Amino acid sequence: MDAGDRVTARPIAIIGPTGTGKSALALDVAERLGGEIVNADAMQLYRGMDIGTAKLAPTERRGIPHHQLDQLDVTETATVGRYQGAATDDVESILRRGAVPVIVGGSMLYVQSLLDEWAFPATDPEVRARWEARLADVGVAALHSELAIVDADAAASILPTDARRIVRALEVVELTGQPFAASAPTIGEPRWGTVIVGLDWDTDLLDERLHRRTATMFDDGLVDEVRALQTRGLHEGVTASRALGYAQVLAALGDGGGVEALAEARERTFIGTRRYVRRQRSWFRRDHRIHWLDGSGAGNVDAALGFWRGPQAGA
Repeated sequence: MDAGDRVTARPIAIIGPTGTGKSALALDVAERLGGEIVNADAMQLYRGMDIGTAKLAPTERRGIPHHQLDQLDVTETATVGRYQGAATDDVESILRRGAVPVIVGGSMLYVQSLLDEWAFPATDPEVRARWEARLADVGVAALHSELAIVDADAAASILPTDARRIVRALEVVELTGQPFAASAPTIGEPRWGTVIVGLDWDTDLLDERLHRRTATMFDDGLVDEVRALQTRGLHEGVTASRALGYAQVLAALGDGGGVEALAEARERTFIGTRRYVRRQRSWFRRDHRIHWLDGSGAGNVDAALGFWRGPQAGA
């Protein structure tokens, strides 16, 4: 990083859908800037969840410091609030050292909580417990339908299988008397003057990448990884057990783990990932601050650095 870059040592965030090559671009950018990487992928917070999250092995990190990886056991619940506080400390520590934080990931709420200083609504253990009891009584699909009655927009934005977020949305609606979305942050000037770069591909090309990515994960030992994590309590993990790939393999192993069951798990993982990518795109495309790059194009490192160096940060 030259002297001019030190004057503008603000963070750069590299975000976008799953499978677009964010980690590789982030490594190249961090290497050019002498930066440090701050993870913004919720599932990469978990120790032992490596293959199914495409987490870079330590030997693949080029000696670049990485933060917010391997922070939780699979039995612990990842929360946006915990991440926000810990990642904020990391970013500010990196800035104090005169280095560039390179924030990278595709977990929508995690990215926005960090860059927009999201103030989270209070929680009430009694209200939360009541909705969790309701979930146990009627099941996740029925509870999602109940959310749709009181807050249709929240139900549309939350997967019908995401029990934890459904319960949280119902809790917030009850406590605040407002729609769940009312607690979302306003998109304004990004915190620390962060420059946000988005990476995406043509849909058909990205689908091909996701199909290959899924096949590689299974070929590289995802099933064995899940088996090992079962001995560490993966089934009890509220968040970890629902991660794409892990949930599908757990279900297949519960059915005996035969060849057909595992083949179906592979296909369901691909379909679920493709569906998640559509949600990521919908979320990120609403953010006018993002400078989008074509993942299949050449020169993306220089383009990202150009945005970071330019005066239009956050424009």
